[in-house]
Amino acid sequence: MLPHLGWAEALARLALAAGLGGAIGIERELRDRYAGLRTHLLVSLGSALFTIVSAYAWTGFKFGNGVSYDPTRIAAQVVTGIGFLGAGAIMRQGISVHGLTTAATLWMSAAVGMTAATGFYSVAALATGVTLIVLWPLRIFERRYIDRLRTSSAHIVVDLKLGSDAATVLRYLESSRAVLIGVQVSDEEGRRKVVTDVELERDARMVELINGLLAIEGVTGAQWVH
Repeated sequence: MLPHLGWAEALARLALAAGLGGAIGIERELRDRYAGLRTHLLVSLGSALFTIVSAYAWTGFKFGNGVSYDPTRIAAQVVTGIGFLGAGAIMRQGISVHGLTTAATLWMSAAVGMTAATGFYSVAALATGVTLIVLWPLRIFERRYIDRLRTSSAHIVVDLKLGSDAATVLRYLESSRAVLIGVQVSDEEGRRKVVTDVELERDARMVELINGLLAIEGVTGAQWVH
């Protein structure tokens, strides 16, 4: 049978869970995310409370006929149940998906709360520290170094005078480190239209690219659609 949990110990565990969950929430609040301080604090606190109830609330009950209680049954539902709350933070706008990091921090807050409720104070604090490092310093590193290695897609439309050589436009795009994915050339309404789908490096400057296209002889207009 598990030992009785005193008021002081219970308060300490709940307070630690609330404090650590709130620390994660403050970072989200500073980023102006959907789930902030109060949400993360309540998720961590609620997870801690469920864990304490699961581990200690049933120790005074006597079960007969060889039936024993399982202290993990209620706490285990926190792991799956937090997924519904996390799903509410994920939003899709066109082809972009937002809120995945916030959903992950909600899940992490639940884990921190459960850890604090079991008495592993140092582990809960360490996990919170690592989470904050991932959300802040690692984010700066990712933006500064990793994003430069990624590519972005662009849809470029160029208008030329009828009879102008479209190959000049394509050669310029290739010289600007653009990878051509698709090209369509058509003549309509007294003009030649070149539509290209390209992949560019993240640090490519689209204004300079468009200005370079406009400087090509025969080009009357250029448009970039992200």
